[in-house]
Amino acid sequence: MLPGQEYRRINLRANIDQAVGDYFRFGLTTNNNYNTNDGQNIGMYSTLATSPLINPYNEDGTLKRTVKSIDDETWTMTRERMEGLGDSYADNQRGYGSYNSLYADIKMPGVEGLSYRINLGLNLRGMNRGRYQGTGVFSNARDAASTGSLEKSLTYQWVVENVVTYDKYFDKHHINLTGLYSEEQTHYDRSLVSALKIPSDHFQYWNLGQASKADVTVNPNDQRFEESGLKSWMGRIMYDYDNKYMLSLAMRSDGSSRLSPGYKWHTYPAVSAGWNLHREAFMEDVDWVNNLKVRLGWGQTSNQSVDPYATLGLLSVRPYNFGTATTIGAYVSSVPNAGLGWEYSRTSNVGVDFSIWNQRLTGSIDYYQVDTNDLLMRVNLPSTSGVASYWANIGKSQNRGLEVALNGVIIDNRDGLSWEAGLNFYSNKNKIVELASGQDRDEANAWFVGHPINSIFDYEKIGLWQEGDPHLDKLEPGGNVGMIKVKYTGDYENDVPVRQIGAADRQVISADPDWLGGFNTRVAYNNWDLNVIGTYQHGGILVSTLHASNGYLNLLSGRRGNVKVDYWTPENTDAKYPKPGGIKSGDNPKYGSTLGYFDASYFKVGQIMLGYNFDRKTEWINRAGIDGLRLYFSVQNAFVLFSPFNKESGMDPVTNSYGNENVATQGGSYNTSTMLIVATNSPQTRNFVFGLNLTF
Repeated sequence: MLPGQEYRRINLRANIDQAVGDYFRFGLTTNNNYNTNDGQNIGMYSTLATSPLINPYNEDGTLKRTVKSIDDETWTMTRERMEGLGDSYADNQRGYGSYNSLYADIKMPGVEGLSYRINLGLNLRGMNRGRYQGTGVFSNARDAASTGSLEKSLTYQWVVENVVTYDKYFDKHHINLTGLYSEEQTHYDRSLVSALKIPSDHFQYWNLGQASKADVTVNPNDQRFEESGLKSWMGRIMYDYDNKYMLSLAMRSDGSSRLSPGYKWHTYPAVSAGWNLHREAFMEDVDWVNNLKVRLGWGQTSNQSVDPYATLGLLSVRPYNFGTATTIGAYVSSVPNAGLGWEYSRTSNVGVDFSIWNQRLTGSIDYYQVDTNDLLMRVNLPSTSGVASYWANIGKSQNRGLEVALNGVIIDNRDGLSWEAGLNFYSNKNKIVELASGQDRDEANAWFVGHPINSIFDYEKIGLWQEGDPHLDKLEPGGNVGMIKVKYTGDYENDVPVRQIGAADRQVISADPDWLGGFNTRVAYNNWDLNVIGTYQHGGILVSTLHASNGYLNLLSGRRGNVKVDYWTPENTDAKYPKPGGIKSGDNPKYGSTLGYFDASYFKVGQIMLGYNFDRKTEWINRAGIDGLRLYFSVQNAFVLFSPFNKESGMDPVTNSYGNENVATQGGSYNTSTMLIVATNSPQTRNFVFGLNLTF
């Protein structure tokens, strides 16, 4: 994507599934990869922020080491300069992963339908990352000290599942009994060592000990060790009669080491029933219906996804000066929570599966409601507390949704031509039902009872102030024509606002879409086939910190390079963006955060694949011993058909990261841990893939 960036990966996969006699079967699945990822810390921010009015060349035509603007002096970055750094720059990450599962299945002799199965899993992931910047590299100071660091991490997880099953048919009756006991454990450790003033570029990060002892740092906050475990019990009874009436009852209990004593275990039930109407006598003469099934379900699921030791509270250390000496002090970096327990959800749903017209059209419709209790989320704390956040059960939420999936055969092998298509649609409405604090509003965390978890708490931009607009002086004392106009929610007396716009005018705005879905279609003619897959979304808010003023790329002040926008001038009063150099809040245009909110609707074709299957009867294929030969070409992340954000910016509306890797967040106006954001991260790629599949 950028000079100095490179990613490579090697995959190896194997599967074994083998029966031994009539009673024993075993299998192994293993997926392994090794990858290299270079240049991760090369960002786009400095390039985007540098003014295009600045000349990067000296009078003799050589490249300046740095370029200066009003407030910034940045290292001049070009492709040739990046590629010419040699040993004076490195950012190399090497990673590997191995994901393995082994099973053994034993049928009990003499007891028909009784079996025992053991599943063993072991996952292993490791990462080594070395970084080095030579003297003055990427810095506006020519003599800035060289820096290097070496980071290593290891994660491994094992799981053992013991499953006993009894499966038996009694005439038209079918019963399945399942019992399970499982244990799993996850280990993670990480270490990071850094150094300054490394004496030679040749050492890079390989020998940080060549720096003086005072310049080598082993920060305790950069060393990490975590272990967590989970135990589970489960019992289930499934019964059906003549494949017509179906019933399932289950009970599960999980215990997590991540949660507080007295809150580690949670037991939850589930029940579901189905009725296959198509097998009823009154449906025998309905020839155009091939399948019709009604489903009902109710049960609980649970979630324990919090950081290990989050219940204990954490101390971190920091060096500080005490008189003439330097010593180490400890401070609270995470608040303990002795009552942290499971988040659990009660889910109910009703569904219909159907197939009609000789299975030319199949589909399903589901409606569900999920009531979640004891939501597990991080709670932000004021800076005066000395702790940024802590884990807590913050309240209750509710989700209601509708899902529809349709698949149809439009042309069924007519003179070698076939055409199939599928469409899915779903809508989910989420809201917070209750906060544990008993309040209806938590503005610091952007949580509001009756509103979605993914909400924005900010002013609502309704346009720009124009010449002759009434109440500008009253609502915005000291304001100017061309500045952002936000919604006023106060009262009026004799058509005059009673106050100026302030914090009380901030709005709770849902960022969730109204509905979304996907589509796929396949057209085949003889040996050719074409597959197209796409997605769509209606409504919702997309957050772009490229356009929000606190990303410093849309300040409209001339301080830095600016995103190309349609801004207000006396000759261009219908603009979307405010007058450059207008009234400010801090160093940003007033209400500048509202410039980063876009309609998130889009219609996108994600993948197109064209393939050709060679006829196995071809002489040269038979002679080569080939059972199957297929050539294909695919385009991944193909193109956007519709998107207001794409129309304005040219960027992909399907975001690729949580939060913003390079720019400070907006601080309380939305939850960066759950909302996808467009930022200065490397954008998504369009990939062209040529492939060959061979079967011998």
